[in-house]
Amino acid sequence: MPVPARSRVLPALVGLPALLFALITWQVVADGPLAGADERLSGALVHPDRLSELLSDLGNVQVAVPVLAVALVYAAWHGRASGADRWWVPPLAGVVAMALVPALVAPLKEWTDRPGTPAVPPATGYYPSGHTATAVVAYGTATLLLLPLLRSPAVRRTLVVLCAVLVLGTSYGLVRRGYHWPLDVVASWCLGVVLLAGVRTVARRTPGGGRTPAGVSRSRRRSSSGTPSSSSGPS
Repeated sequence: MPVPARSRVLPALVGLPALLFALITWQVVADGPLAGADERLSGALVHPDRLSELLSDLGNVQVAVPVLAVALVYAAWHGRASGADRWWVPPLAGVVAMALVPALVAPLKEWTDRPGTPAVPPATGYYPSGHTATAVVAYGTATLLLLPLLRSPAVRRTLVVLCAVLVLGTSYGLVRRGYHWPLDVVASWCLGVVLLAGVRTVARRTPGGGRTPAGVSRSRRRSSSGTPSSSSGPS
C-alpha cells in the first residue's frame, strides 16, 4: 500500500536535519576536514561592523522570546474563542520547543568545547549557536501558530518571508560579526528545524489546530443556519 506523501515528509523534515547535525557535530569534535574548511570560510566572511552587531541581537532571548510570547497568547486566545478542542495544546508545544533550546544547547556547548573565532575573546563553548537556535525556534514557532489564523494569502506569504528574514539576518550577523563559526549556525538551523517539526506535528494533530479562519467561518455559518455541523478534525 503506497505511503501518503504527507507521511513521508515529516521523517524527512526530522531525519535529514538530524543526520546533518550529527555529521557537523562529529566534524567539530574530531576537528575534521569540514571543521577546517569552516574556519577558513569564517576568515573570509568575518568583518565586524555595526549592522552585523544589530542583526546578531535578533537572536537575543530578550528580543525573540517576547515575539514568540505574543504569538502564543494570540493563538491561545483565538483557539479558545473559536471553541477549538484542546486549544491550549499548540501554544504549549511552542513553549516546550522554546524551553528545549537551552536544555539541548547548553550541554552540547560544554561537551564540544569549541573555541570561538579570532574576532572574540578567547573562550570555548561556541557550538552550536544558541542565538541562532533561539531565533529559529522563536520566530519559526510564531509563524507556524499564526499561519492558520490568517485569511489573506499575501499576509501569510509576508509572514513566512519575515520569519526567513529574521532568521537569516540573525545568522548573517553572528557570522559576519565573528560571534560564531558558520557551522555553529548551520548546526542550530538543523536543531531548530527538528524542534519546529515537532511543533507542526502537534498543531496539525490537534483538533482545530491547523484550521484556517475560512474553515471556521464556514462551520459557524452552517451552525447559525440550523444545519448540524460535525466537529472538525486535524487538517
